[in-house]
Amino acid sequence: MFPRKPSSSKKPSLRNKLNTPGTLWIASDIHLSDAHPETRRAFLSFLDKASSQADALFLCGDIFDVWIGDDLAIEDPPPWLAEIVQALRRTASRMPLWLGRGNRDFLMGEALAAHIGARLLPDAVILATDAGDVLLTHGDQYCTDDASYQRFRKLVRCRAIQWLFMQLSLSARRGIADWARKRSMASNTFKSQYVMDVNQDAVIQAFRRSGVSQMVHGHTHRPAVHIVEVDGRRCLRHVLPDWEPCAEPMRGGWLRIDGNGLHAVSLADGAL
Repeated sequence: MFPRKPSSSKKPSLRNKLNTPGTLWIASDIHLSDAHPETRRAFLSFLDKASSQADALFLCGDIFDVWIGDDLAIEDPPPWLAEIVQALRRTASRMPLWLGRGNRDFLMGEALAAHIGARLLPDAVILATDAGDVLLTHGDQYCTDDASYQRFRKLVRCRAIQWLFMQLSLSARRGIADWARKRSMASNTFKSQYVMDVNQDAVIQAFRRSGVSQMVHGHTHRPAVHIVEVDGRRCLRHVLPDWEPCAEPMRGGWLRIDGNGLHAVSLADGAL
């Protein structure tokens, strides 16, 4: 059971905190791949715009549709990936760039971050912004009603399993990743949206542990702002959109944080 109230004698157990003043842009679930050139073009425009209008950029997971290891991006990337890596390096040379890992690109590591001049985000972090403290995370750890996914998440986040996977050839890793993605898509067709969404109690626990009143996450592909009551406090949960510029209606966008608060920006409104 979750405690009804946080202990008054203990500090919040979430200690990861970054001092992030200025204008921040946050995006998630872009799902970059060779198969979606329109998404890549929109993302490249987004990076150019962020470089001129933001003070820091946070990409909090599922930046890529699949990630089989940093070595592919560093040693001999295919043309589409080389273009993205170069754009990320250019962006990181102009402003602080933070990379978060999602359920599709959890294998992104320090080698990639060093290669492009970015830094990796922990699974959950508090941003000390001009609009107050904000809890930022990919969000999949809060989908606790999806028991099969949580078992899978625990398995693939195991360092020993990841080490064994990285000993395989690129072609073998690519085959396993394709199989896992197809299996996940097939499994999700039989799951309700309720099961694949975040669990309210898990969200409330995260608010209690962090002590913040605003949370930002992606993963669910259900952009919205939700009011969450936590021990008499009014908290807000901001859900980031996934990106699919060719969809009808168009999907994608980001969150801007500055001294005036948190503001959703949508591709559908001609933001790029």
